[in-house]
Amino acid sequence: MSVVRAFVGVGANLGDAQTTVRQALQALGRIDGCQLGCCSSLYRSAPQDAIGPDFINAVAELHTTLDAVALMQRLQALEHAFGRVRTVRNAPRTLDLDLLLYGDSAHHDERLTLPHPRLHRRAFVLQPLAEIDASLQLPGLGPISPWLKQAADQRVELIGPA
Repeated sequence: MSVVRAFVGVGANLGDAQTTVRQALQALGRIDGCQLGCCSSLYRSAPQDAIGPDFINAVAELHTTLDAVALMQRLQALEHAFGRVRTVRNAPRTLDLDLLLYGDSAHHDERLTLPHPRLHRRAFVLQPLAEIDASLQLPGLGPISPWLKQAADQRVELIGPA
């Protein structure tokens, strides 16, 4: 089996969000078929297209033998284990795990879109991604740095290490 480098966005804005994000980062490394690589620092950001308290965000690098759909299913199961209940779109949540990148794959169907369809417009994803790999290429979008500059007006506050 080949190993693919994937990136997962981790966020929470209910309960003790910092603790939840830290625990979720560690739990990602316990998913069968995954090995945790680098983790970004923690960041605070205002909700986008949503209401509720600020989010605590981070990004994790995974090395995985799972295919993208199987990985996404494991991420959703982990969200559920952390108490995530899907009610309405963009509602506050105990844990949000987004598969941002899966190797250099570009994919779109009813279950999964890669790269994540809004990652290039969200500073709370771009900053932690760039922290892990400033030379990262976003499939179909090019280098991360111009996208990060375009999102520079979005409030994202570095909190500290994960």
